[in-house]
Amino acid sequence: MGAHFNPDHAREMVEADWHESIRPALEAFIGIPAKSPAFDRDWSDNGHIDAAVALAEDWCRQQAPTGSHVEVIRLTGRTPLLWVDIPGTGAGETLLYGHLDKQPEASGWDTDKGPWTPVVEGDRLYGRGAADDGYAVFASLEAVRLLHDQGIPHPRCMLLIECAEESGSPDLPAYIDYLGRRLGQPGLVVCLDSGCANYDQLWVTTSLRGMAAGDLRVRVLEQGVHSGDAGGVVPSSFRIARSLLDRIEDAATGAVRLPALQADIPAERQEQAQRAATVVGGDLAGKFPWANGTQPNSDSTQTLILNRTWRPALEVIGADGLPARAEAGNVLRSETALRLSLRLPPTVDGDTATRVMADTLTANPPQGAEVSFRAAGAANGWNAPAFAGWLGDSLVASSEHWFGKPAVFMGEGGSIPLMNLLGRHFPAARFLVTGVLGPGSNAHGPNEFLHMPMAKRLSGVVAEALAAQAAAG
Repeated sequence: MGAHFNPDHAREMVEADWHESIRPALEAFIGIPAKSPAFDRDWSDNGHIDAAVALAEDWCRQQAPTGSHVEVIRLTGRTPLLWVDIPGTGAGETLLYGHLDKQPEASGWDTDKGPWTPVVEGDRLYGRGAADDGYAVFASLEAVRLLHDQGIPHPRCMLLIECAEESGSPDLPAYIDYLGRRLGQPGLVVCLDSGCANYDQLWVTTSLRGMAAGDLRVRVLEQGVHSGDAGGVVPSSFRIARSLLDRIEDAATGAVRLPALQADIPAERQEQAQRAATVVGGDLAGKFPWANGTQPNSDSTQTLILNRTWRPALEVIGADGLPARAEAGNVLRSETALRLSLRLPPTVDGDTATRVMADTLTANPPQGAEVSFRAAGAANGWNAPAFAGWLGDSLVASSEHWFGKPAVFMGEGGSIPLMNLLGRHFPAARFLVTGVLGPGSNAHGPNEFLHMPMAKRLSGVVAEALAAQAAAG
């Protein structure tokens, strides 16, 4: 394939297409407040998701190769799905995934920026949703166009673009069932919704963590009472909650105590983490906005990589029962409720972890306090199949073509629940998971941006993977 595909010509085409059609479409997309259903219960009436789908549909109809089928599928009561089916000119079938729904606005944007206002500064396109993950539909279809332009054979390519990923992809299983045989048996699944540790080389995601969430509630009184009167007699609900959390996590180190929440880290993943550490160095910890004097959990970058990819981590992400400081009286509060988020190793089952967490927190409550735990959702992680063979060879070559540096293989700390779903549905498929969410991109937060050169290069990487798949037969 390398003797026929011309990366230099492809680069010229990508630059021209971004200038003429892709960047303008992405800027228009940023202007649409297409918040995911979890953040906009009236999404159907508000019409923003429909507007985002219409924009992507119109672009695909204009840009897809002749003979392609472009369709918006709408199942009753569910967000729409954009389906693009491009006939193959070579062997095989590929599924390319993306999503158009967005996280909510968030506060803290620079005064000259905003979630629904596209702003270009150098290589960065600011605004909500372009990097996570609106660019994917454009970059994926552009990859196919690059091959068509040079007459390079490619597999049948199916773009599946959903609109509820930021809500946990609740509609995706129904659409996969609905599409049924139309999905075929893809030998490659491409997902451009992941991250990168820098913008200078290709970062291939090898694993994703799972998650178990829930609400811990500790109740000690029917109502709050004067803390001077009750302090020393009635136990603090916060103290009891704190002691219960210590059953899960070592408060001094942050290490999760329970063996059922741990996983054996494969030797290959440990070796990949070591190689990635030599590339990313201190930038892994350095990308976070540390408060003055705060130190990371380890001085070893390899340890930090494995901590965020293959080890569990507990965080308290919300609380009830704690009044604002300005409104805090001298009251011994009746209860404390904490929303817990437990990140899980890729191979630990989310439902099992939830049960273990619930049992651990509620057994034998200190001083007989009323303790409950309500599950708030679980997701399994994902561990990529082997890259050896045509896919791995393609990624090594395309990284040199498009970045001039070797590819880096590393796990990610976040969750993409659909990857586990797709892995179960297509057990024979290989997976290419990568993305543009690198240093400072701040997906879900203020000043989110798309690093445009990274997005352009990924079209080239995907194009070469498609060509390699077709050549392998």
